[in-house]
Amino acid sequence: MGALNAVATAVLDCTFGLAPSTLTVVPKGPPVLVEGQLAASVTDCVPVVNIASFGMCSSLANPTVAAATSAAFGVLTPMPCVPVTPGPWQPGAPVTLVSGTAALTAGSLLPCAWGGVISLATPQSTRTFSG
Repeated sequence: MGALNAVATAVLDCTFGLAPSTLTVVPKGPPVLVEGQLAASVTDCVPVVNIASFGMCSSLANPTVAAATSAAFGVLTPMPCVPVTPGPWQPGAPVTLVSGTAALTAGSLLPCAWGGVISLATPQSTRTFSG
């Protein structure tokens, strides 16, 4: 059996974020529904459009965090999170497609340029699996 499908309103976590976020799915063709919600694909990875802020960022690779920490004499100073996601989620479903692109499933990860790893804390589907 495959992994649970991710849908709009899936809950996201980032290893350097201080709060969870929510996935927003924007259909790229005719809407594909899973359990009555828009199905997500691996290309639903655009900052601000698909990936909202995780509140505050605590990664020293983030220039604003590094500058604030330096100004605070080395005391880690989180700054507002603005995710920078350079590529699609990996891996996607090997067979199931959403508008011609691999479906996003539980277990997929998305790197942030500031060193964090974004994951699906809760895909929000409870009984629909992709293979």
